[in-house]
This record gives sequence, structure tokens and C-alpha cells, in this order.
Amino acid sequence: MELTLIKVFLPTALAFLLGLAVTPFVTHYLYKFRLWKQKAGKGNGYGGGGTPLFDQLHNDRDTNTPRLGGIVIWSSVFLTVFLVFVLQFLFPDSIFGKLNFLSRSQTWLPLLALAIGAAVGAVDDLATVKGNGKHFAGGLPLSQRLVVVGLTAILSGWWFYSKLDVSSVSMLGWGELQLGAWFIPFFVFVAVCVYMSSVIDGLDGLAGGVFMFVFTAYAGIAFYQGQYDIAALCATIVGGILAFLWFNIPPARFYMTETGVMALTMSLTVIAFMTDVLGEGEGVSVLPIVGFLLVATVAANVLQITWKKLFGRKLFLIAPLHHHFEAIGWPAYKVTMRYWVLGFVFAIIGILVTIGI
Repeated sequence: MELTLIKVFLPTALAFLLGLAVTPFVTHYLYKFRLWKQKAGKGNGYGGGGTPLFDQLHNDRDTNTPRLGGIVIWSSVFLTVFLVFVLQFLFPDSIFGKLNFLSRSQTWLPLLALAIGAAVGAVDDLATVKGNGKHFAGGLPLSQRLVVVGLTAILSGWWFYSKLDVSSVSMLGWGELQLGAWFIPFFVFVAVCVYMSSVIDGLDGLAGGVFMFVFTAYAGIAFYQGQYDIAALCATIVGGILAFLWFNIPPARFYMTETGVMALTMSLTVIAFMTDVLGEGEGVSVLPIVGFLLVATVAANVLQITWKKLFGRKLFLIAPLHHHFEAIGWPAYKVTMRYWVLGFVFAIIGILVTIGI
């Protein structure tokens, strides 16, 4: 048990330290090439129209602070994975030779999703800061990013269905819901929903803190299931996020943006399914609990758009929801800290629900 705990928690510390180490290099190039938005604001809001209130609140934040800060997260994760993999060969007979958690059965697929999300997200971020009025002025179109998410989900869902013989999901103590071949479309649906929650990335430290608790919860769930490689991967991601948060706490040195949130949301989907039927657990059905703040963010956006279409006016002052709290007078740091508190609470509830079933 002691070795298992070390295998799960040591990578967290390694990822954090490696993240701190790479940040000066990341920061240097982000500022050297001025990788931030040249014009503040969103331009067009949800459901069409301008966003004057948002632009007023964020006029001084969007410019002069680089995007692509998510590089710190995924680079520290991949560096940690590589380091513990190398240690296995350098010190095979020591404790360092038993830390490797890179495994075909558990971590290859979520790491692939993390890599695809990181790469496509980086392209989007670069297009956002370097695009002009004719080419990718606002980054990659949402439709193109959804195609990437969808295709990755189809590949992942097919792998679960064909290679791992998974065709059902657990229903929080009510047994398994058999989906047959519909498992693959369901996988895509969940992946798209999780990715849409990336709009929570809007305030210094907000998205990082929320995702930190979500992945911490899944580390605990996977550990309870005996899927120690997944637990170690989740813990490593937490370490990378902590390194990012060290520099993203207000005033932020950089923003996570798409290269971070796309990587995290795509890998989170795979991890949720890995901790479901395969782990004899409830990984998918507990996701709305563990990630309640993500669900609330997406739901608020849907309600905002629907309300405007039906009644011709807004339900919230601004969407996503965290900006609404800003608009009613909460300082940004108060919104972030309260989201962190709630993120911790829902992570604990999710773990308890999973263990108690």
C-alpha cells in the first residue's frame, strides 16, 4: 500500500515542480512574441449581438496578458510521464523503478486525448492572437474544434466498444444501462458536453481551481477502484494545474485558454469512462456531481440563449454564469474563491457517492 500511495502522489509533486521549472521559459516566449489578444472583449455574445457589459468589465484584462498558459499544465504532465518512464529503466530495482504509470490498458487513451486537445487548442490560441480580419480573427471556428472533439470521441468510443468490450454505463446504483452500438454516440455526446464546459475559463484562477478538484476527485475514485495508473495520471494532472495556478492567481501571469481547457476536457471524458464499467464504478454518472460547476456553466449559457430567443431579453446580465456574478458586483477574486470552495465540496460529495454505492 505504501508503494501504491507513493506511485500516485509522488507524480503530483514532480508535475508541480516541473511545471514551476518550465514556466520561466514559457513566460519568456509568450511575452517575447506578444501572444495576447490585440483587442479586448468578445465581440459577439451568445445568441448574437455585442457584449458591452463584458467588454467594460474585462477591458484591461484581455490585452497584455498572454494566452497559451495551459502549456504549463500539459507540458508538466508529459514531462512527468516521461521522467517516471525513464526512471523505470535507470533504477529497475529501486522504488523509482516502480513508479511508471504509462500503461496501454489505462493511460494511453486519456494521454492521447490530452495531447490532441493541447495541440488543437494551441492552434486555436495562436490563431486568436495572430489572426487578422480575414483569417481566424477569433481563433478556429467552434465547428472545427467540435469536429476534433467529435472525431476523437468516436475513436475513443470505438476503442471502448470494440477493443475493451464496453457497451454500457453505470447508473448510480441502479445497475448498468445497456447501450449496445449506441455506446459510441453516447460517448460523443458526453465528450461534446464536457468540452462545452470549457467556457468556465474566464477569470484568473477560476478554471484551474475547478478542474483541479475535478481531477482530484477522479484520482480518488480510480484509487478506490484499484486503477492506480489512472489515479496517478489524474494526480499528475492536478500537479500540473497547481503549477499553473501558482502563476495564474491574480494578477495572472498568463491565461490557460484553449490549449489548456481543450486538453483537460477531452482527457476528462476518457477518464470518466475509464472509471465507469471498466473500473466497476460510476465514473460517468457521477461526473455531473463532481463537475457540477461545469454543468451549471453550460446550463446557464443554454438558458441565456433560449431566454433571448423566446423573450427577446437576457436571463442573466452576462453569460457564462461567473461573469453574471461579476456584473452584480462580486469582485473577480471572490467569484473565484467561492467556486473553489464549491468545487471542493462537490468533489467530496462525488467521491462519497461513488464509494457509498
